[in-house]
Amino acid sequence: MKDSREEEIERLKAEIADLKGHITLLRGWEGFGPVSTVMVPPNLKDLFLKVEKGVRSYFSDVHFDPSEGELVIHGERYLLVRSASLSFEFLQIMKEFYSNLGEDEAMRIGNNFLFDIGHVIGKKDAKAFHEKMDLVQPIEKLSAGPAHFAFTGWAHVEILPDSSPTPDEHFVLKYHHHNSFEAQSWIKAGKRSDQPVCIMNCGYSSGWCEESFSIPLTAVELSCQAKGDEHCTFVMAPPHMIGKYIGKEQEETNGDEHDVPVFFERKIVEDKLRHSLEQKETLLKEVHHRVKNNLQIISSLFRLQLNDIQDESLKDTFRTGLNRVNTMASIHELIYSDPDLSSINIAEYFRRVITDLKHVYERPGQIVEIIFDFSIEEGRFNPDKAIPLGLILNEIASNSFKYAFGECGTLKLVLTEREHDFQLIISDDGPGLPEKVDEESLGLSLIRLLSEQIDAKLVRLSAPHGLTYELCFSK
Repeated sequence: MKDSREEEIERLKAEIADLKGHITLLRGWEGFGPVSTVMVPPNLKDLFLKVEKGVRSYFSDVHFDPSEGELVIHGERYLLVRSASLSFEFLQIMKEFYSNLGEDEAMRIGNNFLFDIGHVIGKKDAKAFHEKMDLVQPIEKLSAGPAHFAFTGWAHVEILPDSSPTPDEHFVLKYHHHNSFEAQSWIKAGKRSDQPVCIMNCGYSSGWCEESFSIPLTAVELSCQAKGDEHCTFVMAPPHMIGKYIGKEQEETNGDEHDVPVFFERKIVEDKLRHSLEQKETLLKEVHHRVKNNLQIISSLFRLQLNDIQDESLKDTFRTGLNRVNTMASIHELIYSDPDLSSINIAEYFRRVITDLKHVYERPGQIVEIIFDFSIEEGRFNPDKAIPLGLILNEIASNSFKYAFGECGTLKLVLTEREHDFQLIISDDGPGLPEKVDEESLGLSLIRLLSEQIDAKLVRLSAPHGLTYELCFSK
C-alpha cells in the first residue's frame, strides 16, 4: 500500500508533466517574430501585422487535457490529425476503392471530396473566428486567414504582389503555400505526383476568403512541390473568372492544363441530372397522357358508331375493337398517374381490364364471379411486357364473357412467380371450345402473336367443364 506522501508525490509529478506539455505547446507558438506567419506585399504588411497579433493572442489561450481527450484553444475545441491521413494516404485508399474506374477517375473523386471538406471547414472556421475576433471589414477577415492557417499547421502563406483582393468579380489572390502539409506528405512518403496535390489547401483557403468577402470563390494549384516544382503556388478567383487567370499562367509558363475545383461539384451535377430527369419524366407523362386521350377519342368514336349499327354481328365486332382500345388506354392512364413511369402495378392493371370487360358484357341478372390469385414478390411489370399481357387477357376474357357463361360463371386469374419465370393461368368454367374452332380468327391470332412478342410459352386446355390458357414467360 502506498502512503499518502507517495500518492502526493505522484500527483505532483503528473501535474508537472502536464504543465511541461502546456509550456512546450505554447513555446512552439510564441517563438515567432513579427508577421512570421505570413509574407505579404508591403502595402498589406501593417494590416496583417495588426491582425496577426490578435491571432497570436487567440492561440496563446491553450488548454491541453489528454485525460479528457481535449485540446481547447480560446474556448474552441480543436483536433490534431495526422496530415498524411488527409492527403497522400487518403488518395491511395481512394485509388483502391475506385480501382474499377481507373486511377484518374479515382483521383478526381478523392480530390473533389477533399476540396469540399476543406472548403466547408474554411468557411466555418472563418465565420467562427471573425465573430470571436470581432473582425468586420472583408480585408481584415481575410488577413486573419493566413495566420490562422499557419497556427493550425496547414502551411506558411506568402501572398504575391499581383493579388487584388476586392469584394467583386475582379477578386484575385495569387499566393505560395510553403511547407504545405499535403505536398510534404507525398515528399515524406518518397512519392512524386504527376499533378498538384494540395487540394484541401485550395478548399480551405477559398472557403475562408469566400466567407470573408461574401462572394463565391475557388482556388487552383498552379505548381506543386509534390510534382517537383519549386513552390506550391495557387490562384484564387470567382469560379466564372478563374479560367482567365489560369489561361494567363499557362501562356506564361507553357504549363499543363488545370482542373478547376467547384464547391460541391457532385451536388451541382446531381442537381442538373435530377432536373434533366424531371423534365424527361414530365415529357414522358405528357406523352402517355396524350396517348390515353387519343385512345379515348377513338373509343368515343367507336361508341358513337355503335349507336348507328343495327347488325348485331357488326356491332359485336365494333365492341371487340372498342375493348382492345380501352385495354391499351388503361395502361397509359396507369402509367401517367403513377410516380414510377418505368413500370406498372400488374395486379391493378389486370383488375381494371376485367372490371371494364365485365361492365361491357355482363347481362342483366347474370352473376359472374371473378377470382384473382396473385403470388408474386414484385408486382410491377415493364410496360413492354404489361401491354401485350393486358391485350392477351382482353382477348381471352372477352371470349369467356361472350361464350362461356350462362346465368352464372367463374373467371379465374392466377399469376405465380416461379424460380426463373412467371406463370399466368386464365380459366373459366364454361363448356370449353366448340369442336370446330377457327384458329385463324383475329382473336386467336392476336393471342398467339402477342405471346410470341413476349417470348411466352402458350398452352390451351379445353374440356367440357371449362377452358384454360396457360402462359409462361421470363422475368
